[in-house]
Formats: sequence, C-alpha cells, structure tokens
Amino acid sequence: MTRLAQTADLTDVQTQILSTVRDFVDAEIIPRAQELEHGDVYPTEIVEGLAELGIFGLTIPEEFGGLGESLLTYALVAEEIARGWMSVSGVINTHFIVAHLITQHGTPDQQAEYLPRLATGDLRGAFSMSEPELGSDVAAIRTKATRDGDEYVVNGSKMWLTNGENATLVAFLVKTDEGSDSPYRNMTTFLVEKTPGLGERLPGFSIPGRIDKMGYKGIDTTDASFDGFRIGADKVLGGQPGRGFYQMMDGVEVGRVNVAARGCGVAIRAFELAISYAQQRETFGKPIAQHQAIAFKLAEMATKVEAAHTMMVRAARLKDSGARFDVEAGMAKLLASEFASEVTQESFRIHGGYGYSKEYEIERLMREAPFLLIGEGTSEIQKTIISRGLLKEYAVKR
Repeated sequence: MTRLAQTADLTDVQTQILSTVRDFVDAEIIPRAQELEHGDVYPTEIVEGLAELGIFGLTIPEEFGGLGESLLTYALVAEEIARGWMSVSGVINTHFIVAHLITQHGTPDQQAEYLPRLATGDLRGAFSMSEPELGSDVAAIRTKATRDGDEYVVNGSKMWLTNGENATLVAFLVKTDEGSDSPYRNMTTFLVEKTPGLGERLPGFSIPGRIDKMGYKGIDTTDASFDGFRIGADKVLGGQPGRGFYQMMDGVEVGRVNVAARGCGVAIRAFELAISYAQQRETFGKPIAQHQAIAFKLAEMATKVEAAHTMMVRAARLKDSGARFDVEAGMAKLLASEFASEVTQESFRIHGGYGYSKEYEIERLMREAPFLLIGEGTSEIQKTIISRGLLKEYAVKR
C-alpha cells in the first residue's frame, strides 16, 4: 500500500475486495504479464482466477448471483487490474458493459437468462458499435437488421470487438427501420449468444480473425460478419427496437469511467517502475533520483497520478448517486488517458536506453498507453461532450 491513489470513505467490503484483487495482481498478473503479452497469448488462467474471485459478477445484482457492488468498486478493481496488465482489465470491461446493459435495459426474461451466467463467468461479454467505415460517427452505421416475422435478418460487418473471439455473449448495435426521421431512433441492440473461437459461430454469423495490434496484446480484438444471419425478435435488448443507440451510450458512459480507471492503473505502474529504477540507477556517483531533473519528473508524475485518480473516483461516485455524470465521465476519461500517456513517456525517459528493451516492463506500457487515448471515444470526442455540457449549464440568457 502506497500513499498515491488512495480512496477515502470506502466500506469494509470495498476495502477487502481491493486488497484481495491487489494481492492477486501482484502474485498472478505482474509476474506473467510480460511473457504472455510478448507472445500475444490470451491469459486464460488469469481470467479464470478472476472468475473464481467473483469479479465477473462484481456489479450484477445479488438476486442474479452477483455481488451487487457499485461502479466505484468496479472502477477501483479495474484500476488495480490495469496496474498489473491492461489487457486483463479489457476482458473485464467488455463483460461489465454487457452486464450493465442487460441489468439496466434488459427484459425480465433476458435478465433471468443471462445475468446469473454472466455473474459466474460462464458467459463472457463483448459488444460492438463500430464498423470498418465509421469511427465516432455512430449515425453512419450500415449493418442492417430487417424484420421478417418473428425474426430479423442481419447483413453487414462490425469491427473492434474486444474479446470477440473468447466472448460467448455479444451485444451488437445495428440499423433497423423504425420510421423515425432521426437515425439515432432507427438503431437496435441485439444479444447474440455464441461459442468461443474464430470462423463461423452460427449460420450467417462469423468472427473472421484477430486484428493485429501495436499493443493491448493477449486480449483478442476481432471483426464480425453477418451474411443473412437470422435472430429472433426476443433477442432485441429490452424487447423493443429503436432504443439501441441510447442503450449503448449508457454503456459507453460507464465504460468511460472504466477507461479512466485503466489509465490510472497504467500511470500508477509506470510511476512505480520509474521511482524504483531511479533509486537504483546511478550516474555521476549517485542515484539518478537525486538529480533535480529526475526528481522533478517524479514529482510531476505523482501529481498527475493523483489528479487522474481523484477525477475518476468523483465520476464514479456521481453515477452511483444517481446524478447525471456525462461531463464528469468525459473529464475523467480525458484527463486519465492523457496523463497515462504522459506519465508513461516520462517513465520511459527515466529508464533511458533500457526502456527500449523488451526486458523492461516500461516498453510494454509504452505500447499500451496510446490505446487509452482512443478507447471509448477519443480525447476530441470527450472535449465535445464536455464543452456541450458546459455550454448548456452556463448558457447565457438573452
């Protein structure tokens, strides 16, 4: 336990959960992350260990077999896991968002069918909004579901499915024709249960292969292809079409707190590596930590870690209180992702030439941190969300 990134007023249960996760990270994730990441190997044993700890059901209500914990608890757990290896927190994040969507928007039958299995990790979630020809412009979705009696026929392609190969329950946002003038009211979220693996998973539904990435290794990122895929109308999230965009935005909003937490975790680890190395590496007859140039870097890095953590905790607590928190979630994600990148780069500089070697952990963090600038909306998208909220709040009355 260190003085950085501590959270006041936690319950005994929250404190115990975080202590257990921290011990797991130190014992099971950090010692294995380098080898698994360099080999781009899915961390099966680590994920199964987290399932045994109950992490997959952390926020799922107790009536469905979960722990019924808050977004704050989840975010702090994600921070701890990302400190060990960000890819593992990605497995948990996609699962968490799918569980959140079903908890908040699913029909009673969907909740009863999926939540108990999600809580144990027997089902593992993934979701997708993006497509090959669109990024932040969700209104440009082309994958289309056409109603045919009690079923829909889906055609098109989705992209950037984190955990797409290993997930067994996937939430997809597609276009449907609800007759609305607004494209946002002509979108629907479907829940597709599948087997793990690549290739055709169901008739007309395929996971073609993994996307090779600069970093964020170990966890699979895939495309998905629909070619005349038939799915029952009962698999529409919430039972009514046309609500998919708003459901997904709710999921992404809580996901932004998760990305902020992951940014905090990466920054904490980068700082830990830097301050340890700076006390061992000597130049001009003394540890480099005693040189003012390095000492000042450490001071700035620690301040950024603390600021990002504080912002992330505030956003999570606002959501848990029931208050609107879109601006605060955007701020937390913006600050934490940018600071994670900056702190990681400073740690890399402190390591000098050794930081470029794959033998040192900071090399991995340098490839992982940039993802946080993009995931769950770029920094520019966060600025758009923040500025719109502020202009509405501070509107000048004429």
